Amino acid sequence: GVRPPAEEEREICPRGTGRAAGAGYLSLCPLQHAAGICSRHGTVCGFVNGKKDREDVEIMKKQPNIVFILSDDQGAWAMHCAGNEDLRTPNLDRLAENGVRFDEFYCASPVCSPARASIVTGKAPSCHGVLDWIAGGNIDTDRYPEMANHSRFRTRDRAIEYLEGHKTYMDVLAENGYVCGLSGKWHLGNNAEKKKGFDKWFTIGAGGCSHYFDPDVCEDGVFSAPKRYITDLITEKAVQYVGEFAQQEKPFYLSVHYTAPHSPWDESQHPKRFLDWYRDCGFQATPDLPVHPDQVGTCPVGDTPEKRAENLRGYYAAISAMDEGIGKIMDELGRQGLLEDTIVIFTADNGMNMGHHGIWGKGNGTYPQNMFDTAIKVPLIVRMPGGEKGAVCHQMACQYDFYPTILEMAGCPFEAEPMQPGKSMMQLIREPRKEAPDRVVVFDEYSRTRIIRTRRWKYVSRYPDGPDELYHMEDDPEEARNLIGQEAYADLVRELKAGMEQWFDTYTREETDGRKYTVTGSGQLRRCGEENAFDANLVYFAPH
Repeated sequence: GVRPPAEEEREICPRGTGRAAGAGYLSLCPLQHAAGICSRHGTVCGFVNGKKDREDVEIMKKQPNIVFILSDDQGAWAMHCAGNEDLRTPNLDRLAENGVRFDEFYCASPVCSPARASIVTGKAPSCHGVLDWIAGGNIDTDRYPEMANHSRFRTRDRAIEYLEGHKTYMDVLAENGYVCGLSGKWHLGNNAEKKKGFDKWFTIGAGGCSHYFDPDVCEDGVFSAPKRYITDLITEKAVQYVGEFAQQEKPFYLSVHYTAPHSPWDESQHPKRFLDWYRDCGFQATPDLPVHPDQVGTCPVGDTPEKRAENLRGYYAAISAMDEGIGKIMDELGRQGLLEDTIVIFTADNGMNMGHHGIWGKGNGTYPQNMFDTAIKVPLIVRMPGGEKGAVCHQMACQYDFYPTILEMAGCPFEAEPMQPGKSMMQLIREPRKEAPDRVVVFDEYSRTRIIRTRRWKYVSRYPDGPDELYHMEDDPEEARNLIGQEAYADLVRELKAGMEQWFDTYTREETDGRKYTVTGSGQLRRCGEENAFDANLVYFAPH
């Protein structure tokens, strides 16, 4: 009863051809099947004729479940399976043994909220407008008088929906039959309010946790302040949600967003049994260097042997505690018989310098912000039922790519917005050892600091007047020799700069252009364009 599309408008079903549904077009399957569910390929397509038959209902059940696990401030170097012999991560190691690990995966910005916003929207910080970690707009403190005595509610705040007007991939999943849940950190504004597309919502009201044993947690708008380890609370709620989702017919998507291994790292912050694992560790996997001259004073700085050991011990303990939680989630998937129906993704919001380059902190561990690989490279492991096992993908990819990737995994049709630069990673996941000629460059930003990174070169540009940096990443992977200013590389710098500026001009909105704002790394208080949108405070660790 539905007139077929004109021949020139018709596209083959993406699952049938291996093409990505998110490659800038809405796929129209020539099978003209019911409810948009392709009875041949077992996926949702763009052609919908408004009917649903029994066969399609059965196929809907075959859509994969997706568990997306996100850590906080974890560099790509901070896993045992990535070569860190000091660190115990048996469950992440097992995940990598049963999936694909990426060793060239980059964040969109080396700080929490901008990176998280890019993950869920597929857009650059200079497009979505979250340019620093969110210090204001997390919650309407006046609405929750029962929390007035909690330390995170003593500063008055007013909730802001920073992503208003930007569609998340969770919203698309929900539109295509998924039931979605969050257990853990959101930190993108108005955190207590369940976001569109979600059925279950367990999060942290103030964004992050200033004390691991004193979180302010919120489930479906109801707050509590349990004196328990936040990593355990996130794990337990995730396990509970998996059990509940297993009783439903619909496929599910679950975000598990840990606060680990973000600071604080002192002895009172983490369970003793995990700290004791690293009591006698020599911490040989990380460099022991003098403090960087641009180190800011707001991070826990390991400037003495004792403080360095305390920081690394707490950081590693936080990762190992999270790793144990990931094991419990995998165990629950197994108990529910869901392992062969569930894709599991593990990654982090941004990287972390733990003494690397003499820096303690991520991109805002220094001012001007740093863009060393230790701050911008993050772990990525993808376990797909029936997929590659124990493979390492050396191709370059970025957080912008999650949006089309996850929607292709789920078989959801969507038309990429002009401001979404991402490309699906499904081909890399299916064939991780194959060279990908189109995966040769990534871009990153933190306010006025922007980079272009190729396999061979990294160019760091700081608007308007520098200091800029240029590194030969093959000859100098530690980024120890800045080549900027040398005449031999002048043409190369011009070429890299032109390519970088063209990319950012394409994916930047004028009102949210990071170059327009002084962002010190001390937090975003209001939307871009509003008065005093960013905290201008800046304190260096040493006299500057």
